[in-house]
Amino acid sequence: MPQFKLSSTSLDRMTGIDMLLSSVMRTAISHTTIDFGISEGLRSQERQAHLVDTGKSQTLQSKHIDGKAVDVLAYKNGNITWDHADFDQIAEAVRHAAKLHNVAIRWGAAWTVPDIKDWADSMRQARMSYVEQRTHEGRKPFVDSPHFELA
Repeated sequence: MPQFKLSSTSLDRMTGIDMLLSSVMRTAISHTTIDFGISEGLRSQERQAHLVDTGKSQTLQSKHIDGKAVDVLAYKNGNITWDHADFDQIAEAVRHAAKLHNVAIRWGAAWTVPDIKDWADSMRQARMSYVEQRTHEGRKPFVDSPHFELA
């Protein structure tokens, strides 16, 4: 398995986030098969309002405001990728790290799973389960694969 590490930019973007979440993400990078970086950690209320206004977030009560969430960028062959399958692999690494640190983590691609470390199946299946449930309810799923937060 390739060995990745968080860049100094990613580490800077984790400034102000909860130490438990920081520990999970620092461990996850060494257990992932897909390279990733931190795109955003702590956010202001103003930035959150802008994201809601532009449809990139659905709540003004984001855990980013309290430093309890991060968003990641996935990299494949040195390029940013938005492929859900790549984020599934990152989520597997985050789940592994959450288990090691005994930290409850919620993933933005599987909102109906309260804590990914307790999910028995793959992270892909967690994402698909969420999408199926929302679709069955007649609601549009909000799949935010780059998002991880303390549960």
